[in-house]
Amino acid sequence: MSESSSGVNTSSNSFSKSYSSHCSDLSDSNTPLPVLSSRGVLQQRCDSGISSPLPCDAFKYLTWHKLKEHDVQGTQIQCPRVREGPTSDELVMRGEAILLQEEIHVTDKEIWQQRLQENWENCVNVNLSFQGLGDPYQQRNFHRILRRLIRVERLWLVDNALKDLSAIRLPRCKELNLSRNHFISFKQLPKMPVIQHLSLAANNIETFSGLTDLKHTPLESLILKSNPCEFLENYRLQ
Repeated sequence: MSESSSGVNTSSNSFSKSYSSHCSDLSDSNTPLPVLSSRGVLQQRCDSGISSPLPCDAFKYLTWHKLKEHDVQGTQIQCPRVREGPTSDELVMRGEAILLQEEIHVTDKEIWQQRLQENWENCVNVNLSFQGLGDPYQQRNFHRILRRLIRVERLWLVDNALKDLSAIRLPRCKELNLSRNHFISFKQLPKMPVIQHLSLAANNIETFSGLTDLKHTPLESLILKSNPCEFLENYRLQ
């Protein structure tokens, strides 16, 4: 579902036993600590006292459908990242070349099957907050996912440095949290014909221009805390 497996809930035995069996009680100073070999296989290290990677570290830059051995289900993924991991060159510069995976040619058919596996069209409650969308690819991929959320009813997009979602339509969305983004106008919001609860706290909205677009929606609550428009005369009345 995500572009990074860092959101996997490892506490619920998400990974297969062959990997989870390497977990040990690190409070015992006599216990050799596991490390990753050049092939990404966990080995034992005797110089205890130095922190070691978790058993899932070898997979932290992989999408879930690229894991060769796993029993991860979509319901076990918490706040998935919709972004790619570092490039091969960057992994080498970081000293994480051991995490490099074999490059396998992926056909167009396989790409299509992977997108179908994401199943965004049937998502009802989605939290894609704190994504860190610093790269243009990540932003394009994020918008691609938002366009597929045709059945979402509750959507949280907090702190994603978003500026304009006017090209996005959320036909069934009733609750939308866009707090801590970079919106400057109501005209930059997505199309939300049935919105009931909208939070735009901590954005940069200075005027009420475009607010009339929400006039024909069943909007019940609107949060504008920590926006410049709070200082306008008759703010609450408007």
